[in-house]
Amino acid sequence: MNRKTVMAVPMACFWAVVAACLLGIVIGSFCDFSINVALANKTGLGAFFATYGSYFSYCLYPAAGACLFVGLRKKGERFHMLAWTLLILGFFMAVYYSNSYNGKAVRALFGYVAGESSPLLSVISWLFWVVLYAWVPLVTVRVLDDSNPDKLIAVGAAILVAGIAADNVNLWLKQVASRPRYKYLITLDDPKSQFRNWWQMVPNLAGSDDSFKSWPSGNMTIASMMFSLPMLADATKKRSEARNLRCFIVACVFVLIYGYNRIHMTNHFLSDVCFGTLITYLIYSAVSVAFMKGLIKAE
Repeated sequence: MNRKTVMAVPMACFWAVVAACLLGIVIGSFCDFSINVALANKTGLGAFFATYGSYFSYCLYPAAGACLFVGLRKKGERFHMLAWTLLILGFFMAVYYSNSYNGKAVRALFGYVAGESSPLLSVISWLFWVVLYAWVPLVTVRVLDDSNPDKLIAVGAAILVAGIAADNVNLWLKQVASRPRYKYLITLDDPKSQFRNWWQMVPNLAGSDDSFKSWPSGNMTIASMMFSLPMLADATKKRSEARNLRCFIVACVFVLIYGYNRIHMTNHFLSDVCFGTLITYLIYSAVSVAFMKGLIKAE
């Protein structure tokens, strides 16, 4: 791997993301509450994006499974079962996470009411996600460049491992901080009196209460997966540095929109959003460098 790139884009891109996150953290450290007062305003469009926006990020899981599938099958017949297993795992992760985080809204869409509706409606709502992700591995397998199977394996493994690691680190930090969400604070008579900055941590206060799981933003962990899109694009047949940069720009725009949505929908503060992005981005960067190190980029 070229030492001057991280996830298939120049180091300048890496430092730009880090700098933007740090700037947001500094600003948020002084203005978190006032920013939410100015921007928070739940809307139907915001709610729709909050429910389905994560779909684009989760597409990377079955795409990663497809990378592993193609790469391992090129290694020989003895790896075929492992290839199928990881392909299914990547697909399952996308369906599982989507159903876990946003399944309630989809079940409501199908008219399912727990304890009243037929269980079949719940199954149908789950199959909704299966159908929604079915195209991803089919298309990914067709566009990947299989001339360098080691690279495909490294890319697929990096996306899966980093995704799982970032999600669990985020869950742990939510318990460490136990910071009240803005949407909880505004239900109180004096919201500002119960507001806490991100460094005013009360470990394990949150427990299972979602009202105290504001820092860092878990949804930004999901959104920031998109920064691995250039790395995936670099494993395709028609790869180019220009395409990688375009994918990076798409990822940046997506993360910015997602971050605004988390504040707009009263779920998070600016520092929550920036910390969630930075932590995930650093995990993805470190894991990708570790997996890609020593590989000869296929031309």
